[in-house]
Amino acid sequence: MGKVKAGGIIQNTGLAKVGVMAVPDKPGVAGAILNTLAQAGVNVQYIVQLHDLDNTSHIVFCVAQDDLAATLAMLGEVKEEIGAQEVIHKGDVALVSIFGPDFRERPGVAGAMFNALASVDVNILSISTSISTVTCVIDIRDVDVAMEALQEAFDLP
Repeated sequence: MGKVKAGGIIQNTGLAKVGVMAVPDKPGVAGAILNTLAQAGVNVQYIVQLHDLDNTSHIVFCVAQDDLAATLAMLGEVKEEIGAQEVIHKGDVALVSIFGPDFRERPGVAGAMFNALASVDVNILSISTSISTVTCVIDIRDVDVAMEALQEAFDLP
């Protein structure tokens, strides 16, 4: 099997990953978190949410590294309001994304990306996808090797 065709690869550095963990699964929680940040001018550049076996949700997102302290302060206030058990964070992360116009009709894109990153020992901290993009949060130290591996793994224009 040949390389998977893609439209391109992008990276976004200077980020921090924040997780609002073990929140009761109910309407309005994500809105409360994201509206609080938006009102303070904090841009959220990546979001993923999951529902676990304990009937709680975990919302993980990335903000600019420069906004991390303010984000954590604001979430400290919102944490009790929404019933979150913990707010976690990791600074110095990056997003690497592979994109293309036909990903929803092209099997193997995500697997090829994950295998390429694994082949150079890059650990994926979080994954989010859309119809046309697969994005991984990785440690900033791994960006260069990750980008090289992805460029090698995909058929790019």
